Amino acid sequence: MFALKKLNKMSLYNNIILNKKANKKLFALLIDPDKQDKNQLITIIEKSKKANTDYFFVGGSLLTNDSLDICLETLKANSDIPVILFPGNAMQVNNKADGILFLSLISGRNAEMLIGKQVITAPILKQSSLEVLPTGYMLIDSGNPTTVSYMSNTTPIPAEKDAVAACTAMAGEMLGLKLIFMDGGSGAQNPISEEMIASVNKSIDVPLILGGGISSGEKAIANCKSGADIIVVGNAIEKDENLISEIADAIHNC
Repeated sequence: MFALKKLNKMSLYNNIILNKKANKKLFALLIDPDKQDKNQLITIIEKSKKANTDYFFVGGSLLTNDSLDICLETLKANSDIPVILFPGNAMQVNNKADGILFLSLISGRNAEMLIGKQVITAPILKQSSLEVLPTGYMLIDSGNPTTVSYMSNTTPIPAEKDAVAACTAMAGEMLGLKLIFMDGGSGAQNPISEEMIASVNKSIDVPLILGGGISSGEKAIANCKSGADIIVVGNAIEKDENLISEIADAIHNC
């Protein structure tokens, strides 16, 4: 069973809400532009189209060259799959994408990541053509230090503290954030537990995005059944592109 067909005039957020109401699970493929050359990217695009991938999330913690611009141009020239920026910093804004996850790192206590960087980015986004998706980003301990925890100078929520995660998500929703994104970070050693996913899902009404440590269709199904609305996979597919169809099929048939 595939996600509801996207309409050109429908906003990204409205499409996410429509699918959530219909209990249709969505698959987002995370692409780090620094890790892909153009030929690799085109191969991934073709496999993603065949698998009916719902979104491309694009971003990385560093982005050391012009790779973001090239990546977005390649994605838009070769596919009509919506492209959403998943920015690692305030400078990763580009009008070639369709939308942006406007992240507030609500799991940490670093004011710069809660609101400081957002103040800098807001006027740029106001003038852009991007659809802005206000997102509460929750970093969950995955068993090893991750790039995002280091770069953001924040401590993840402990993996066994389901109640802390649920209350954090509730607070984000009450503050007006439209999406909650639970993430174990790139290359997570341990995936987020199904118990924590279920606890957070029961505590909020907004869509729940989940990423980190998902490396099989079986795990994707378990996460969907626990309450995730959008499954994000990146690192595992960098290692094995054939997982695109396996994971996409699992999610769409959940």
